[in-house]
Amino acid sequence: MSICRKLSTLPAAEKGPLHGIRILDLTRVLAGPFCTMILGDYGASVTKVESLSGDDTRKWGPPFAPGTSESSYFLGVNRNKRSITIDFKQKEGLAILQKLAKNADVLIENFIPGKLDALGLGYQDLSKDNPGLIYTSITGYGPTGPNAKNAGYDVIVEAEAGLMHITGLIHFEFRINHRMPTTVITPPGTKETPVKVGVAITDITTGLYAHGAIMAALLARSNNNGQGQKIDVSLLESQVSALANVAHAYLIGGVEAERMATEHASIVPYQSFPTKDGHIVIGAGNDSQFIKFCKEIGQSQLSSDPNYASNQLRVKNRQELIAKLKAVLAEKNTQHWLDILKPIGLPCGPVNSIAQTFSHPQVLHRKMIEEVDHPSAGRIRLVGVPVKYSHTKPSIRLPPPMLGQHTDEILKELRYSNDDIAALREHRVVS
Repeated sequence: MSICRKLSTLPAAEKGPLHGIRILDLTRVLAGPFCTMILGDYGASVTKVESLSGDDTRKWGPPFAPGTSESSYFLGVNRNKRSITIDFKQKEGLAILQKLAKNADVLIENFIPGKLDALGLGYQDLSKDNPGLIYTSITGYGPTGPNAKNAGYDVIVEAEAGLMHITGLIHFEFRINHRMPTTVITPPGTKETPVKVGVAITDITTGLYAHGAIMAALLARSNNNGQGQKIDVSLLESQVSALANVAHAYLIGGVEAERMATEHASIVPYQSFPTKDGHIVIGAGNDSQFIKFCKEIGQSQLSSDPNYASNQLRVKNRQELIAKLKAVLAEKNTQHWLDILKPIGLPCGPVNSIAQTFSHPQVLHRKMIEEVDHPSAGRIRLVGVPVKYSHTKPSIRLPPPMLGQHTDEILKELRYSNDDIAALREHRVVS
């Protein structure tokens, strides 16, 4: 009996929009597992196929769940999945995968292009027995071209696709001189050290693109007499697309981007500022907001200064204006400025730590922390589902699986007997 049937007794509102869809997940690390986690949250039945040693991220720690070898990295992106371990380099393992693929709606893999094809597990082979299969390949650089065979790593693609070029700090010194802070800014364009984004954002972006493409392909299949198709998603193309306005400033305006820390290339002020006890982010997206901002911080003369009378002028004279604003904002605590600026509707917020983020009243209200019972780690907390539906509600139904936890269960669904399973285990086809 499949997990879809086990869940069929759930009320319609708790089944999720993808209830009944079967996902065969051959991905590891982050982009693919993040994609399949979303599909699982939406109600799909996800079978995670792992090697006998498991997804590499199971070992990526510390931190681990207390008292276990379960890494928080793996636990964070693998809920709502069942795990089966298969050595599909053996013919018996290959046969198991082919049976799973024959019954799947969607297969997702992130092997180097051509590797699964050589094993008879490519789209052309599997779609013969399952023409409705939506076969999704997540790669570093796409299946064709000079870099097609290169493995994809988030930090490398961040560098190659321009993201690291625009991510980094503007060095500045902050001096206290006779109770008046003075900020000395190194102009943008100097040779600062590029940095990666604090999370593997290229992997995350690719996972989001992949999940959206799969949803669209499922809709296309329903409108096309059940015909499946192959989807290619790459880290490089996803990251290039996600350059957004920076990309088009270059493509349309011919403007090369620079590292600007938290500053905005086209809006001033729109960035973080040091305060007496931390940092605050403030954005004045139009002249009216800038006038209100200056009045509330006791600097009305800045909004009447002809050098700052329009956003275009503020961008032109950015360095001088930001230095003056930093000097003022550093005199008071973050909360002082929030109490003054939020009531006038000025976009602003504190730079929170992760601990502060997960104690944020809106994060708590929107149920972005959920608890589940894990078979070895006990009660663990996970990030909640960020998308809410009014009827077919996404949910966390299963905790992240232990390695091979559901191997027997899944094999029995494929009509393997206990003796068959014992033989497979004896020959290390499964573990």
